[in-house]
Amino acid sequence: MPLPAAFHDIAKRVNNWGRWGPDDEIGTLNLITPEVVREAVATVRTGRRVPLALPLQQDGVQTGLIPGRVNPLHTMTAINHEIFGPGTVAHTDDAVTMGLQAATHWDGLTHVSHSGRLYNNRPADSVTAQGGAAFLGVEKLPPIVTRGVLLDVARVRAGSDGWLDAGHVVTPEDLDAAEEAAGTKVRAGDVVLVRTGQIRHYLAGDKQAYGFPSPGLSIRTPEWFHARDVAAVANDTLTFEMFPPEVPDLWLPVHALHLVEMGMLQGQNWNLEELARACAEEDRWSFLLSAMAEPFTGGSGTPVAPVAVL
Repeated sequence: MPLPAAFHDIAKRVNNWGRWGPDDEIGTLNLITPEVVREAVATVRTGRRVPLALPLQQDGVQTGLIPGRVNPLHTMTAINHEIFGPGTVAHTDDAVTMGLQAATHWDGLTHVSHSGRLYNNRPADSVTAQGGAAFLGVEKLPPIVTRGVLLDVARVRAGSDGWLDAGHVVTPEDLDAAEEAAGTKVRAGDVVLVRTGQIRHYLAGDKQAYGFPSPGLSIRTPEWFHARDVAAVANDTLTFEMFPPEVPDLWLPVHALHLVEMGMLQGQNWNLEELARACAEEDRWSFLLSAMAEPFTGGSGTPVAPVAVL
């Protein structure tokens, strides 16, 4: 089924193709300028560091629904091996097999396409089985160090100890309310973290409840992020956007608007629970965020171990 006219209307309003030149491959990360980084560093007050990544483990968030997206399989390849002979220094090595988007991750700009195109009008068939992404691979991404802002929609809509219902569509109005509660304005170059509380299901051991159905961002929210020149967005759900979809039979429209039209990374499976508690305790909702992509050549996604520094 072709994408509806309403989708294309939004796409025209948020499109960034050519904004940073015809050869651009990093999209809205161009908004993280040296000045933005200097201002982000200035937000650090206590030095409190909050990790936002899930452990990389075989009993991870993936249930097998998405083919090939396997949870990390950790294998020891050498254990106390005296490679140079008895009595010499011994070494231990290990290896891992996993989907690059299995746990806490960024979706790269080739993760989805629509109408045969990728961000900045690159052809979707430039992604191949042999080489991966010829353009827009995650190895092209610059260091992601900037100001982060937590928009705790779950706290605003469900109380300090609550989480959003599975059928809750996170709207621009929700983002406005969370921004007002945070007492700060989202600005150009920020990475916005949207908390729904959905990840609590996984942390409590219920992988099925974590995955589907799930709250998520509305098709109306890309315009909110575009208007504020946000550099990237992440949340604490498996699918990022509403699932099952907000608009019947319109699958992953927010992915397509963010990644293809805007050139904006989006992240999933970010654990925002400790960060929400820390922000509430310190009564501040902005911080220095480090969320570096692993530079997998040709990759369409990348694991990330983000850290917020308050």
